[in-house]
Amino acid sequence: MPEFRARTYHRNRVQETLREEISTMIDGELSDPRIGTAQVTEVVMAPGGKSAKVLVAVAGGDAEKEEETLAGLLAARGYMRRELLARMGVRHVPELTFVIDRSDRMQGRIDELLGRAEKRRRKE
Repeated sequence: MPEFRARTYHRNRVQETLREEISTMIDGELSDPRIGTAQVTEVVMAPGGKSAKVLVAVAGGDAEKEEETLAGLLAARGYMRRELLARMGVRHVPELTFVIDRSDRMQGRIDELLGRAEKRRRKE
């Protein structure tokens, strides 16, 4: 069954607000030393709005740094939900799940492979 346009619009607005507020918290309010320089790239909510996946890109790209940042964000999840509840003025804040966003590295690798294939094709 197709989803109503108003419901989709509302979910997109909530996702964008969550992205902005979580980014603000990561940039200035969280004092956990495990959290490195990170940027929220996207927030994806479940259709019912009960849960949200927060995609976070960590500067540096080091696997150890990413894991530490992820652990720090998971530890601060309760604080973030409480703050989001107060800031957004809603009844329910979705359960947050943090995931490391590696799409930039994957895109770089795809570009590199396509460049190699193009060079091989030119030589032939």
